Amino acid sequence: MAYKHIRIPTGGEKISIKDGKLQVPDQPILGYVEGDGIGPDITKASLRVWDAAVEEAYGGQRKIHWCEIYLGEKAAGLYDGNYFPDETLEAIKELVVAIKGPLTTPIGGGFRSLNVALRQDLDLYACVRPVRYYAGVPSPVRHPEKVDVVIFRENTEDVYAGIEYKSGTPENAKLAKFLREEMGAEFFEDAGLGIKPISAFGSKRLVRKAIQYAIDHQRDSVTLVHKGNIMK
Repeated sequence: MAYKHIRIPTGGEKISIKDGKLQVPDQPILGYVEGDGIGPDITKASLRVWDAAVEEAYGGQRKIHWCEIYLGEKAAGLYDGNYFPDETLEAIKELVVAIKGPLTTPIGGGFRSLNVALRQDLDLYACVRPVRYYAGVPSPVRHPEKVDVVIFRENTEDVYAGIEYKSGTPENAKLAKFLREEMGAEFFEDAGLGIKPISAFGSKRLVRKAIQYAIDHQRDSVTLVHKGNIMK
């Protein structure tokens, strides 16, 4: 695909997926988004750290070829005010793997969170968070060396669906009227309203992904964490 502002490096190779697994060449091309606010500062520092780590680990045999892609304020400056250009989404799909710095959500009507947009458009339904202890790091836990878990959290449903209506807006008033008059709901007059859709399909695929991860990585157990006594 021909891009307007994105330049795919010619020196590396693209990551691919085969049988559901990443196929990573020795010279992979990774996309990155600098981000907004402090994003450019921490992203530039992070790229240097990752480059140094790869150099140390592989002794020069492997190298990351970085490809800048654009979201947020930097994208708006390049794409005539468009914070989420189509070619950015296509580039992420083509490169398979991309990292990003923190992104702002533009103020005003007609905008949705850029983070939510990424998750929904790419169907990034699982937020995977490894948690383990590194020797020498202070910890309030009695036996931090025993901490070694991987959390799979819903990323596109529930409150992460981003279906929200700010207090004082016509949309909020319309939904509030329906909830009070038709559903008998009670809440403060100045309440912002959000809808958290949760489907059997979405829940099952997240659980399935966690179980498959546990099998693939020889984990001893899978624990389902919920708040079913309150959130029905």
